[in-house]
Amino acid sequence: MKKLPLILLSSILSIGFWNPSEACTRVVYKGPENTIITARSMDWRDEIPANLWILPKGIARTGEVGPLSEKWTSKYGSVVSTSWDIASSDGMNEKGLVANLLWLGESQYPKFDPKGKKKGIAISLWAQYFLDNFETVKEAVEQAKKEKFVIVSDYIPGTERFTTIHLSLSDASGDNAVFEYIDGKLIIHHSPEYTVMTNSPVFEEQLALNNYWKGIPGTVMLPGTNRAADRFVRASYYIDAIPKTADTRIAVASVFSVIRNCSVPYGISSESEPNISSTRWRSVSDQKNLVYYFETVFTPNTFWVNLKEFDLSAKGKVMKLDLSNYQTYNGKANSNFKESAPFKFLGLN
Repeated sequence: MKKLPLILLSSILSIGFWNPSEACTRVVYKGPENTIITARSMDWRDEIPANLWILPKGIARTGEVGPLSEKWTSKYGSVVSTSWDIASSDGMNEKGLVANLLWLGESQYPKFDPKGKKKGIAISLWAQYFLDNFETVKEAVEQAKKEKFVIVSDYIPGTERFTTIHLSLSDASGDNAVFEYIDGKLIIHHSPEYTVMTNSPVFEEQLALNNYWKGIPGTVMLPGTNRAADRFVRASYYIDAIPKTADTRIAVASVFSVIRNCSVPYGISSESEPNISSTRWRSVSDQKNLVYYFETVFTPNTFWVNLKEFDLSAKGKVMKLDLSNYQTYNGKANSNFKESAPFKFLGLN
């Protein structure tokens, strides 16, 4: 143990005492001919109802934190998956920018003063803000560094769990960024190399853990538990090991195989390790062809949405794909979306 780097040792020790309620994995595949695919799993101890939504451009939004709310009008249309229809947890916009929210127990956000001068955005809109406004990760990072607003978090409705998450972005060029609030400060990790993210520890320490495992051939041994650090290592190894191809069918199948490998079997949970939570759903975003794949554990089929075939102009309609009551879809599900009133993002009361 004395030979382990200090940052690695601290990471291993912290995992044993970490106590979040969500545990997810996100991974980015890079193939030839601009084949970029982002996948994620949504792991949660309790039920976390999800629906899919088509949100056209031209929608006026507010940060939902009162008079100091940041305001904007969406420049790009997107497909998103929601949690409880109060937040965008995952999605892709019409330019191929993908946003994924994952739990991070170490998150600590800046204090927000409703009577101060700094503007704010409710955490339920964090991913949507980037999907609405940016085409590339570089643009998003440059804007985020200006810190024009703070992220304002709150308790998950009906629970005593304070929402603590970090955000990943990837774009159609393969660029990546991870946004975390640590000790009240925004930390941005920006590099095309940051293709994998899980939960705790903080991203810097995830990278240190992965560097350690790179010295051990994956064909010899890989960590096999459901813990976040082990899922990070497996995802990092397999996303590089699968075939690099421009054949979309093979690439998507390979990426699904990786994210399933990093999922937690349904019904698995641990009272002593709440970070081990069952996978509820998985998404795979084909950023070249703008196709969003989705599957839930309670339905037998994988289905997909072709974003190009929706009217995402300012004249387009908000559309919803209802996933309640074990709705089952097969293949391309564009025709199953129904016009709907927009869901309301949760903000401060």
